[in-house]
Amino acid sequence: MKINIGKYLKENVVYNKEKYDFQFPDITLDTDKIKTIMINEVVPSDPYNDFYGKNENPDYLSTVLPLFQKAGASVDNIDDITSLGIYITNAVKIPKNEYTIPKDFITDSLPFLEAETDLFPNVEVIMLMGDVAKKAFNMISKKRTKTIALPAVSTYKLRNSELWYGKIRLFPSYIMTGKNILIEKSKFEMASEDIKNMLSIIM
Repeated sequence: MKINIGKYLKENVVYNKEKYDFQFPDITLDTDKIKTIMINEVVPSDPYNDFYGKNENPDYLSTVLPLFQKAGASVDNIDDITSLGIYITNAVKIPKNEYTIPKDFITDSLPFLEAETDLFPNVEVIMLMGDVAKKAFNMISKKRTKTIALPAVSTYKLRNSELWYGKIRLFPSYIMTGKNILIEKSKFEMASEDIKNMLSIIM
C-alpha cells in the first residue's frame, strides 16, 4: 500500500502542534515492500537536509551514501536506497537546540516512531543507529512487551550479538549522520559492516 509517511503521521497521531516544531519524512512508499527500517538519532534543523530533503545534496544523505557504498550497495540517491526495501527515519522528530537531546524530545516523538514501525508489515530488520535510537526503541519495547529489546551496554559490545524483537532482527550500530562518521574511521567501518550484514539478510 502506497502511503506518504509524513502525511500519515500528521493525520493519524495525536500530538500538540504548538509544543514543538515536529518534522516528518516527506516520502511516499509502498509499505509492503520495506524490509528494513533504519532509525537514526534526530531530525536536522533544516528539513531540506533530511534523508528525503529537497536540497540537491541533503546533509544527512551525504554521510549515508558512503556507508552504503562501503557496504557494497550500488546507491547514488535516496530512491536507490528505498528501492532496496529500506526506509530511513529519525527517532526524534524535533530538531535539537543543544548538544544533548532532552528526554522529553524523545518521549514526545515516540508516538510517531511507534506509528512508523507499525506501517511496514514485512520488516525483517530494524537498525538502531546510535544510543538515542536504541533508547527510543527500548521505550517502545518496554511499553509493548514489558521488557527492553536491547541490553543497556555499549554498542561495541552489542554489535556481534544476535538480537531479536519477535521475528525482527535488531542491529544496534552507530549514528550515521554528521561529519564525524566520515572522520571516525573505526565507527565508519563498523557501521558499514552492520549495513552489509543487514543487506545479506534482506537481499
